[in-house]
Amino acid sequence: MSEFSESPTARPSNLPEFSVSEVSQAIKRTLEGSFERVRVRGEISGFKRAASGHLYMALKDSDAVLDAVCWRGQAGRLSVAPEDGLEVVAIGRITSYPGRSKYQIVIDSLELAGEGALLKLLEQRRKALAAEGLFDEARKRPLPFLPDVIGVVTSPTGAVIRDILHRLQERFPRHVLIWPVLVQGEGAAEQVAAAIRGFNALESGGAVPRPDLLIVARGGGSLEDLWAFNEEVVVRAAAESQIPLISAVGHETDTTLIDFASDRRAPTPTAAAEMAVPVRSDLLGQLQDLERRLTGAAGRLLTHRRSEVAGLGRGLPDPVRLLGELNQRLDERVERLDLAVRGLLRQRGQEVTGLAARLPDPRQQLRRAREVLSDRCERLETALAGQVRRSGRDLAEIAGRLPGLAGRQVPQRAQDLRRLEAGERLARALERRQRDCDAALRELGRLLESYSYHSALERGFVAVRDAEGAVLTRAGQIAEGQRLELEFRDGRLPAVTGRHGGAGGDPPKPRRRSKASAAKPAQGELL
Repeated sequence: MSEFSESPTARPSNLPEFSVSEVSQAIKRTLEGSFERVRVRGEISGFKRAASGHLYMALKDSDAVLDAVCWRGQAGRLSVAPEDGLEVVAIGRITSYPGRSKYQIVIDSLELAGEGALLKLLEQRRKALAAEGLFDEARKRPLPFLPDVIGVVTSPTGAVIRDILHRLQERFPRHVLIWPVLVQGEGAAEQVAAAIRGFNALESGGAVPRPDLLIVARGGGSLEDLWAFNEEVVVRAAAESQIPLISAVGHETDTTLIDFASDRRAPTPTAAAEMAVPVRSDLLGQLQDLERRLTGAAGRLLTHRRSEVAGLGRGLPDPVRLLGELNQRLDERVERLDLAVRGLLRQRGQEVTGLAARLPDPRQQLRRAREVLSDRCERLETALAGQVRRSGRDLAEIAGRLPGLAGRQVPQRAQDLRRLEAGERLARALERRQRDCDAALRELGRLLESYSYHSALERGFVAVRDAEGAVLTRAGQIAEGQRLELEFRDGRLPAVTGRHGGAGGDPPKPRRRSKASAAKPAQGELL
């Protein structure tokens, strides 16, 4: 064989040559054509949500792994939120990702596998009840701090009730009422709902005490085992309960619909007992600590207030000195008030005296008015009498001279007589007018008497006149040694001013006579 013989690799071939992209695209078309739309069941693994909103995960079973992706536009419409460990049925199309030589499924929708039917029903029921507002936070009531009676709805033969009673005994022993029910199987939901409503139907103060708190408890189990607590009748009974309710169904990872409707969810029945009552020893310790703090705070406050009062007391002046100054000021004000009142009375007396001096004597005015009225009445009576006499003489003269005309003159004279009678009525009217005028004069006389200075003299005032009889109303009008005339209510007396008189001079103050200087009667001798 020659050394230049051909190697097998150098042999010419009839196979076509493809680029990497062409191979990748051919594989992509083959996959998408063979698996246009499929349902793949598997467990979610490695789930993550990219910043772009796309979802990336892997579906796996015991023998293989299939990458999966859900684009952002479809991720918001998934009925099941993907998470690691969740077994689902993914519906979509198989394709490849040439950038990494991988094939994957593009998910359009997700369904729960295995228990998918129950979970789907559970989710639908949860949404319907939530839409009615049964799960609203506003409906939830606060738990009592230390309930006197606790009602427990559970099976009386299970370990749950023993755990609850043991935990309550350790923390804070309370009176417990147990309503035995089935917690699994046929009729369990109806019994649990009846127990909740039965506790609420108890009356306060009855033979069976009404609980202050309810605990609905059950141990862990599968979804089918806990399904009684997902029934609508149980959820509605829990939402309608007027007694605060704690749900403690299953383990911490188990979630039932009663957990949403209850006032508080406990992860385990033991945790429910811990939520129901506080620790007695902790409360006693807390009370003792609060007592010590309160006592200390009260002592410190009293000490601080005592120091403040002492400091304020040092800054205050002597109260005895303050009272002395105030008493002195009060005496001064009383003395000034007394002088002011006396001065005001003197001023008003002088004003009344001057007014009385300027007014005419009401008695004289009354006498003059009566004299004028009497004179006018006499003149009126004289004129009326003369008129009557003249009318009589004229009538007699005419009757004597003209007998024949008497018949014609009688009506006219009768009319004259009537006029005379009217004159008499006028006289009576004048008499009444005179009486009215007398009454008016008497009223004016009383009014003048009230304004007269004589009434002031009757009340104890004195009118001061000089030698010419002029009334003096001010002290400045009086000179030392001036002769005066003092008019009292019962007469007048002459007087002469002393050395204290003069313009602007105030009357001397009477000197007070002390009790010590008063003359004491002499004591006679015994022998």
